[in-house]
Amino acid sequence: MACVHAQPAWALALAALGLVVSARAAARLALWLYAAFLRPAKPLRRRYGAWAVVTGATDGIGRALAFRLAAADLGVVLVGRSPDKLDAVAADLKSRRPGAQVRTFVLDFDADDVAAKVDALGEFLRGLDVGVLVNNVGRSYPYARYFHEVDEALARSLIRLNVEAVTRVTHAVLPGMLERGRGAIVNMGSGASAIMPSDPLYTVYVATKAYVDQFSRCLYVEYKSKGIDVQCQVPIQVATKLASIRKPTFLAPSPETYARAAVRYIGYEPRCTPYWGHALVWLLISLVPEPIADRMFLNRSVTIRAKGRAKEAKKKAQ
Repeated sequence: MACVHAQPAWALALAALGLVVSARAAARLALWLYAAFLRPAKPLRRRYGAWAVVTGATDGIGRALAFRLAAADLGVVLVGRSPDKLDAVAADLKSRRPGAQVRTFVLDFDADDVAAKVDALGEFLRGLDVGVLVNNVGRSYPYARYFHEVDEALARSLIRLNVEAVTRVTHAVLPGMLERGRGAIVNMGSGASAIMPSDPLYTVYVATKAYVDQFSRCLYVEYKSKGIDVQCQVPIQVATKLASIRKPTFLAPSPETYARAAVRYIGYEPRCTPYWGHALVWLLISLVPEPIADRMFLNRSVTIRAKGRAKEAKKKAQ
């Protein structure tokens, strides 16, 4: 009769650990698939309020989000620095969605009087049931450059648009949400600060987006119990002027494709990567050892810098 040997304790423990790890990975995959493709969007108007405010609403992600929020039956306040562009977006939105409520407010976040202008925006919004605030306005480098090559004007503009704007507008809109006991704040971060271990030659930009990430997380903890959902969305690349990408690709979707995913995520996780292609890239990056990833991103940025400097020199020579 064959003798059955008992497995050693360490082997059983290792097998049990493997099952736990596999089960956890399977659960996380299932949850991600559900969130990315099956989870329903929240009823934004009923849950948060009748109006949405979108900064940087005349181009790219901001413009696309304004259209998606209007499609969700929200009135939209478009905030931007160009009156002509604001009027054009408002007219386009109304033509595509007859009956849509649209208002515009001119605000240049790069101006010296930004504090007074944001106060005026707060007054403009007084009396509106603002349920959703999207802090989208921002800027990046014209092209990659070493930190010592970042001039005063660019550094000041990055801080004003990426840090001061989100801080001041949130401070202006949040009290109304507190009075009503509901609201959603969506701050546009970046995968450069939340996904990639580093993004060399874009140092100041990445640092400002890291501020947005932590600003959002702390507000989420502060105000969750008061009925206000705060979220930082961290896309990687979207085919916009900001990213200097003209044609959409799988890794750099169009603003409209990103906006469809972004609106579905409002009110859920405090930090998210709505577009599923970006989430896959996040996974791949996380598997690369940080020193190797750092070198890869440095080499990429150095190449971008060389092309940018050559293009700039050509313009000056003309």
